[in-house]
Amino acid sequence: MKQIDTRQKEGWKPVCVLSIAGSDSGGGAGLQADLKTVSSLGGFSATAVSAVTVQNTQGVKAVLPVPVETVCAQVEAVCEDLHPDAVKISMLPDAALAAPLAEILKRHACRHIVIDPVMVATSGHTLVEVPGVRSLVEHLFPLAEIVTPNLEEAQVLAAGEICDEEACLQAAKKILQSGTEAVLIKGGHAQGEDMKDLLLSQHEPDAPHWFRSPRIHTSNLHGTGCTLSAALAFFLASGYGLEEAVSAAKHYISHAIEAAKDMHLGEGSGPVNHFFAPVACTPPLPKKHAL
Repeated sequence: MKQIDTRQKEGWKPVCVLSIAGSDSGGGAGLQADLKTVSSLGGFSATAVSAVTVQNTQGVKAVLPVPVETVCAQVEAVCEDLHPDAVKISMLPDAALAAPLAEILKRHACRHIVIDPVMVATSGHTLVEVPGVRSLVEHLFPLAEIVTPNLEEAQVLAAGEICDEEACLQAAKKILQSGTEAVLIKGGHAQGEDMKDLLLSQHEPDAPHWFRSPRIHTSNLHGTGCTLSAALAFFLASGYGLEEAVSAAKHYISHAIEAAKDMHLGEGSGPVNHFFAPVACTPPLPKKHAL
């Protein structure tokens, strides 16, 4: 019998991303989007469930927070054994969770922490109340390599309206004051045919980088923020620099949206196509990896 050649016997470790987020019963956002994203890029996805949501493409019907001690136990279990290369944090519905979670991440010296500060679902359902947002900013933003708010979330974090590029830049500078190393303000919710995302870092606060791309007209946009931030965590853990990682993540989400723009799944905001070009689970990717 021919011997099976398996990479697992060679001692390599795939890029492992721990996602701390809510579960989406509709499968398009939250943990499900993170799992699909990291898996399709050739990584390994571990999870810690922070909430169970009852939702589909038409909206969120209920949010059931997981007890703080249970969330922390999940994170502890993953960190002490799998030693994730990156951590993606999203929905934290309980304000009491941020402080103990931060202690666990610091104790395990977790790197490449990406925070997608989800506050409101696409349907308009509030997922995280104001105390939860404040706790997230206070305890976890200082640990983050980058936070990725959309325009509405950035307005909350910066306590001001964002109506043009200058206002967006000022908001980014204010968010940087929270201690995060960088911020990516996603402009998909703005009007117009061109979408503009702003990247600003502590290392180059006077050198904003604008990512511009044409809008893809589709209603299948559920989970785009989750997908982008999960891809970003994966690419940072794979050795990409910050700007390279953002560019690669945007490339991935754009193709995932394009591949699903004419798909019909559900009667509301459908998901993107995470598996438009799946990559086999392999050792860490080289830079400039072609998706």
